[in-house]
Amino acid sequence: MTQQCETLVVHCMDYRLQGYLNNWLDSNLPAQGYDRVSIAGGVYDVYAVIRQVDLADRLHGIQKIVFINHEDCGAYGEEGSNERHGVDLRKAREKIDKLFPHLDADLFYLNLDGKFEHID
Repeated sequence: MTQQCETLVVHCMDYRLQGYLNNWLDSNLPAQGYDRVSIAGGVYDVYAVIRQVDLADRLHGIQKIVFINHEDCGAYGEEGSNERHGVDLRKAREKIDKLFPHLDADLFYLNLDGKFEHID
């Protein structure tokens, strides 16, 4: 395996957010320096996410993951409170820490107005 990119970005497929995501990625990550996974709900299905992390790790030698969930996510439906997204994002990071301790994970919550909030 030859390292091809540093970061894996996992976010929701929601069309309303793509412009904000594109601008944020252009401003915060090097061009062609990341793999991008767009999946309904972001980290909602953490096991689907883990499969993608495993592939990106093995095939592209990633060092970092960026998880981005968002406001008013249809995959979450009525359960999609800000608090629930924070809990799920943190759980995803905990699972990654256990399975891939060599990877760093950054967590973000994206509001529909385009504001990104970093989650600790």
